[in-house]
Amino acid sequence: MNKIVECVPNFSEGRNKDILNAIAEAVRKIDAVTLLDVDPGEATNRTVFTFVGSPEGIKEAAFQAIKKGSELIDMSVHTGEHARMGACDVCPFIPVAGVTMEDCVEISKEVGARVAKELNIPIYLYEYSRTKEDRQNLAVIRKGEYEGFEDKIKDPHWAPDFGEAKFNAKSGATVMGGRDFLIAYNINLNTKNKKLAHDIALNIREQGRILRDDSGKILKDEQGEYKRAEPGFKGVKSVGWYIDEYEKAQISMNITNYKESPLHKIFEFVENDAIKHGVRVTGSELVGLVPKEPILEAGKYFLGKQHLGDQYLSTGVGERELVKVAVDTLGLNELSDFNPKDKIIEYTLEKENLLRTMTVVEFTDELSSDSAAPGGGSIAALCGALSAGLASMVANLTTKKLTLKKMSDKKKIRRNTLNSLAFQAQEIKDNLLVLIDNDTDAFDKYMEANRLPDGTDQEKSIKAKTIEIATQQATMIPLETMRQSYKAIECAKYVSENGLKNALSDAGVSALTGLTAVKGAYMNVKINLSGITDEKFKKDVKAEADIILTNAKELATQIEEYVMGKLG
Repeated sequence: MNKIVECVPNFSEGRNKDILNAIAEAVRKIDAVTLLDVDPGEATNRTVFTFVGSPEGIKEAAFQAIKKGSELIDMSVHTGEHARMGACDVCPFIPVAGVTMEDCVEISKEVGARVAKELNIPIYLYEYSRTKEDRQNLAVIRKGEYEGFEDKIKDPHWAPDFGEAKFNAKSGATVMGGRDFLIAYNINLNTKNKKLAHDIALNIREQGRILRDDSGKILKDEQGEYKRAEPGFKGVKSVGWYIDEYEKAQISMNITNYKESPLHKIFEFVENDAIKHGVRVTGSELVGLVPKEPILEAGKYFLGKQHLGDQYLSTGVGERELVKVAVDTLGLNELSDFNPKDKIIEYTLEKENLLRTMTVVEFTDELSSDSAAPGGGSIAALCGALSAGLASMVANLTTKKLTLKKMSDKKKIRRNTLNSLAFQAQEIKDNLLVLIDNDTDAFDKYMEANRLPDGTDQEKSIKAKTIEIATQQATMIPLETMRQSYKAIECAKYVSENGLKNALSDAGVSALTGLTAVKGAYMNVKINLSGITDEKFKKDVKAEADIILTNAKELATQIEEYVMGKLG
């Protein structure tokens, strides 16, 4: 679905507001990119910019920001407490949603090659993008800093990954790469004892705590290395401290691998360890923004634990309810108000007055007005969302009836499958709800392209290319609606055969509504294809759309015949 990449470039300027504003404006000018934060440090003379957006938007925004920084920042006169080697010192790319680390590695290489070629700035790749093992760590690459780089770059081993091995006196050098998202997370304790908090923090560190003997002396192995306990959570650095403002001790941590070290697992471990230390966890806080995924996973986990049995099973609920469960259970509101709209990256990017957030009355009133959007594409996506919602409802109703007491293995498998399907259907539903607005946005961009000037040959060429791109994008939205709606029909098939008998008609309606969504979206694909000149694009899209339509008709017919046969 929506592809979101985060970029966090660090610039060697933290005092001149005009320069910082110029860099920020260079980012703001790029479509499909949102500047989330500008965090300057006067003593360090360094500023961290944080922006998110589509992969293409991020690539352009990163380049333009670095270009503007290279024009306005002169490293030959720069001073500051923070280690640095370039005007744009480091520029990481981080996957947030719909993209992989491999995607971010490719982005870093594309931007790095362009910066080296057009701006003559040497580029070094680090973290997941590294070309040599000793280039994983930023500190290793940056050793010697700007002042030592004129000599360092002459060493063949330290030739840049992109650009000439030639010192750029004004801009220095820049490090780029794909890296994991860093979550700054604190867990609150009902104590002011910093030592207790730190002792718990040692148990969750990835490297493990250093072992000591009974007298407190640090233990070492035969090689003279510190002996350590078993490692804690991967990608976690932690410390215990006391915060005067809150009158609480906290376990403060940076998490660089939230997929392998989920928030809910860390929270649960600390809860149990705190009890062993005679204290209690009272809540937690997230510093800065966080991707939606770890919050949703926490919601699923905690909701699942509320359902007792051989396995943790949970009712498939909507995305917003999962967020609420996570926020409540993690106690994210204890110290300050946790507003998902401001704290979860994907939600910060949502526009105001979205169609999907309207009431039914407001939506149908808007639909029936003299505006061309929302139109058939949005309605097709809505039908798909209703189909998936109905399938999830049938699955949920059925799992509630299937208790684990004296349940056969066959029924347990059925219950587990229905539970998983309920979550899957919820995700399909949420994807289709987003497509309601995406379809309207795509139509608006197509109309904007048609309003471009075409007085000269150059303007005509630009307009034609812009219309082609906008039309292709507008075509991909209903194609995605077809893909998602077909998945909804597949869910309807399973619940029609394995759901409650008294919900059989709901499963049937789910299938028919899903088929309507596929057919409606197909019509929108067809009408958009007629205005596209790229023959390969047209052929590929039509072939996929035809297959989905054929399969959807066959599957929906099977479900309808099955349901009608059972209803008698």
